[in-house]
Amino acid sequence: MTSTPFDGLSKPQLREVAGLVRQDAARRLAGREAELIARQTVEGLPLRTQETVAGYWPVRGEADPRHAMLALQALGHRLALPVVVGKDQPLAFRSWRPGEPLVAGGYGIPAPSLAAPLVTPTLLLVPGLWFDRSGVRLGYGGGFYDRTLERLRAGWQPRAVGITYDSTFGGHLDREPHDAVMDFIVTERRVVRTA
Repeated sequence: MTSTPFDGLSKPQLREVAGLVRQDAARRLAGREAELIARQTVEGLPLRTQETVAGYWPVRGEADPRHAMLALQALGHRLALPVVVGKDQPLAFRSWRPGEPLVAGGYGIPAPSLAAPLVTPTLLLVPGLWFDRSGVRLGYGGGFYDRTLERLRAGWQPRAVGITYDSTFGGHLDREPHDAVMDFIVTERRVVRTA
């Protein structure tokens, strides 16, 4: 997988460099991206009635979707968070409402408890290290979102939205056969339809 700014790098090197760019963006914006991403999400994404929105709890400098999740809930949409079921397995999604307690899930990422109902999202907010203009995503290498979107898209067409910083969006990533592609990318500055 290569990107215009990162030509010649191996995939591990690409992940390392993209992670550094993302950490720099996180430091520079210091959380201000969350409200801007929320505005872009609500104003720029075509939303269906009563979506079930699978967000994520940001870790390691990921762009923060939580304000967007709150804004979507205020518009009548239901929220969910991903749960790691096991290695090489698709993610599961459990219903979540702001204020409900979270537990340490897979990889220590906060997740709803096992008592929260399982749901099937219609809209997924997806983190990543880098996204290109065609919707290809550079993740951490575990393949969780690739497997999850493959499974979900076998039954219907949920939409996947890459949430990222403007500085970690662009260029070209070579797509591998298993790579799931995003339908939209949302940054603190814009919404891009990739399809």
